[in-house]
Amino acid sequence: MKLKPYPEYMASGVEWLGDVPSHWEPKRLKIAAQLLDKKIEADEDAPLPYIGLENIESWTGRIVGLNPDMVPSGTANQFSSGHVLFGKLRPYLAKACAPDFDGLCSTELLVLGPADFERQALLYFLLSDGFINLVDSSTFGSKMPRANWDFIGNCIAPVPPPDEQTVIADFLDRETGKIDRLVAKKRELIAKLKEKRAALITRAVTRGLNPDAKLKPSGIEWLGDIPEHWEVKKLSWLFRYAKGRNAAMLTKEYVASNPGDFPVFSGQTANEGLMGLIDWHEFEFAEPVIFVTTVGARAMSTRLVSGAFSLSQNCALIIPIDSKVDVRFYEAALHPLFEYEKRSISLIMQPSLRFDDLDRFRVPKPPPDEQQEIADFIESETVKMDGLVQKVEEAILRLQEYRTALITAAVTGKIDLRGAVGENTDTHGQARTKNEETLVYPEPKSELRMVAEGKVPKTGTITIDFEKGTA
Repeated sequence: MKLKPYPEYMASGVEWLGDVPSHWEPKRLKIAAQLLDKKIEADEDAPLPYIGLENIESWTGRIVGLNPDMVPSGTANQFSSGHVLFGKLRPYLAKACAPDFDGLCSTELLVLGPADFERQALLYFLLSDGFINLVDSSTFGSKMPRANWDFIGNCIAPVPPPDEQTVIADFLDRETGKIDRLVAKKRELIAKLKEKRAALITRAVTRGLNPDAKLKPSGIEWLGDIPEHWEVKKLSWLFRYAKGRNAAMLTKEYVASNPGDFPVFSGQTANEGLMGLIDWHEFEFAEPVIFVTTVGARAMSTRLVSGAFSLSQNCALIIPIDSKVDVRFYEAALHPLFEYEKRSISLIMQPSLRFDDLDRFRVPKPPPDEQQEIADFIESETVKMDGLVQKVEEAILRLQEYRTALITAAVTGKIDLRGAVGENTDTHGQARTKNEETLVYPEPKSELRMVAEGKVPKTGTITIDFEKGTA
């Protein structure tokens, strides 16, 4: 697919937009779209569909996870099927959508009625990375950064003629749809790889590596049958547990104000639980110990840590007291145990892990040499699987970057899509699926990305080859 730039451009006067097609009309967003600020109280007797920020997928405009029984408390914004919603809270998340139904939404969403914009064309402009970055630069509030309409409404939007807006929106619907379907397939692959990884670990830590080993009942539901020569022991006979004595003091603010070289770990989900580095430490281990989270959605997540560090809240250490145990084996053995425990927790309860819980757990105890053999095997196999997952995740990231670059190039007029509509479609106007299985992507700094950033002369031709994955 060959996409040429427009034959003639003019200066937009806006840095991130650069030059725009000479027949497009730059307008302030508050002129090209109308802010609709109709707030109402939700009616339990006549509920309308409700969209919160959590129901909008970042960067894609996709609406997800709607709860038909959800009735918001307090005031909500009202919208209709012709409107576009844009998230003013944490705008860097790029939450915008164009619902095809009437309903209510969070007051953190601006409701826009297209005036000079076709609805889908407006949505794609709001999802362009240059616009998102500009709006994000205007936010106020450190913990809950928000943008306001005074700033957003004064942003300049390049407005193409109506028929051209339809061409752009149709093209982006089709091409981003291809990318989104491929991303979904790659995410399915990641899920299958992770399932295979979990199954491999469970099999190794409960049955060992000898498929011909005679088995005996363990008497433990999650463990099932185990090799005859294995023992079953209470976890507390093999390990002791510890929490940070200074956990309550080690807040994000404290860590930020006492920089140093020693890690502080917590039960947070981001950055592998690393809050930051401080100038002192509480624990020091030459050999690995098991780090475990104790509260929240990520409760009972484990990994190995060593060296000098401290612990903040919602986490603990499981420390060997038996010199003959292989900590790597038991870190792996805790995975199926904790998954079993989490399945037994009611969906309305927050998962948690107490020392009393650890005291009642029983675990398999193979001979020391077999523990090492199993740990080596798991390490070797999971490294391969994790490498595959990483490659697929990198592919998804490049696809998403390509999607964003394509949108930006289209809505800022860096590529001329007149005549592009209809390519790669069947006689019914539906996208052909021939290349969807093999659809790949240019590198982030491809020609398309450079054009979106205004770095390629406008005299050339942009070629996007979905077969070869180049642009």
